[in-house]
Amino acid sequence: MKDKIINILAAFEKENLGNSFPLDYCLAVYHCVSDENLPHVKHIIQYKNTKQFEEDLDCLLKHFQFVNWSEFKDFVKGHFKPGKKIALLTFDDGFREFYDTVLPVLERKGIYAYNFINPAFIDNHELMFRCKASLIIDTLEKRRTIDPEVYQLLALENQTKEALKQQVLHINYQKKDILDTLAGKLEISWEDYLKEYKPYLTTDQLKILAKKGFGISSHSWDHPKYGELSLVEQMKSTARTFNYLKENGFLYESFAFPFTDFGVKKEFFDELFKNEEIFCSFGSAGTKLDSIERHFHRVPMEMGESAERILKKEAAYFRLKKMINKNKIVRR
Repeated sequence: MKDKIINILAAFEKENLGNSFPLDYCLAVYHCVSDENLPHVKHIIQYKNTKQFEEDLDCLLKHFQFVNWSEFKDFVKGHFKPGKKIALLTFDDGFREFYDTVLPVLERKGIYAYNFINPAFIDNHELMFRCKASLIIDTLEKRRTIDPEVYQLLALENQTKEALKQQVLHINYQKKDILDTLAGKLEISWEDYLKEYKPYLTTDQLKILAKKGFGISSHSWDHPKYGELSLVEQMKSTARTFNYLKENGFLYESFAFPFTDFGVKKEFFDELFKNEEIFCSFGSAGTKLDSIERHFHRVPMEMGESAERILKKEAAYFRLKKMINKNKIVRR
């Protein structure tokens, strides 16, 4: 019902998105852009191809003014007066396609992007647990028969392939070791996959990106869902990542939550901003405000729709929530 209402309201949004967008900024977040089949991503992210990505950028260019990190900071401080509402382009997880596919597009169009990375995966040392789940599902889809022990490992009474796939997708960070056990049963080698496909950026590539002026910053150490961690665990992952960024000469002024910031309490932000080097943090709840003054929400752009459609729906939903005073996330 909610989606139907939003779709109806979105149809009435003005064509000039820049004027009608409810905030003075649009923070777009992507993970990957590729024209290839990516087994480690395809079952968890609706990533766009190059043509779709360029169409998104052209839409944003039409309605917003892209800014770099310094301009964004000055904008927040009130020291930068853009000609239009601003847009900041961000990418999460540090996938190799940013270097191979996205970079040439951005350089051609003169657009800056900020990369939030997980150091545990850089240089292809390890595969993120959700990517492992995607690769397992991809393997299951190709199998005619599946070892009954695979179903038993997940205590599945409904022993169908579809039920198995859904169960794999629901394995969380705390239980990620189950994915390694499943990989053994399915004869999947993470090491071989990392060596062959090289899904992540390397340190050398990150340093080239930084020299070109692109931002590299923190997305936690290995992509846990922060709402499921204790405050001590949250800060440990965050601090470890900032140490890596400093050691390699990358930006360490911001933090973008992996997955979502849902369930993260005010105490985390209080602790985070004790570090005076941190300028702000980012979530991905869409077009929303937050009771934490220096926490900004980004708009997920990999929803199976065009940028124009996504932003119209975001604007419509924001206005709908505003009517009932629910367009602001309050932390306690």
